[in-house]
Formats: sequence, C-alpha cells, structure tokens
Amino acid sequence: MAEQRRVRLIRDGHNQLVRVPVGFELPGNEAVMYRVGDRLLIEPVRKRGLIALLETMRPIEECFPEIADPAPTEWRGL
Repeated sequence: MAEQRRVRLIRDGHNQLVRVPVGFELPGNEAVMYRVGDRLLIEPVRKRGLIALLETMRPIEECFPEIADPAPTEWRGL
C-alpha cells in the first residue's frame, strides 16, 4: 500500500490549500493537479523536451566570420 498521511486543509479566500508534509514534497515549484472522482492527484511538472526549449530561443543576431574550409582533394576510404 502507498505511504499515506493525514493532512490539514486550509481556506484562504476562494482557495483551499493543503499543507504538504515533510517527505511528500515535490521537486520544482510547479505541479499539475487532476481530479479523478473524489480524489485529487498532484504530480510535478515534467521537464520540457528539446523542441519546447528551442521554441523559446531567439535567433542569434551576431555575425560570424567566414572560415576557410577547403574541400578535400581526395577521399580515402577505410
């Protein structure tokens, strides 16, 4: 059976808060919450993939110098 602990629910204006006990902390500072019937499931936000990271990057404005890179004159196989 999964580890369990009784927790206290707190009302803060229109929100209900739950105190996460030591040993139940999630990594990071964001989580995703799901409702499944009368249960709430909370899991950490997963690290985003490479495509999502690349979409957040801006193009480089810097000009790079030309590099002399002559093609090889002959190919030598292994």
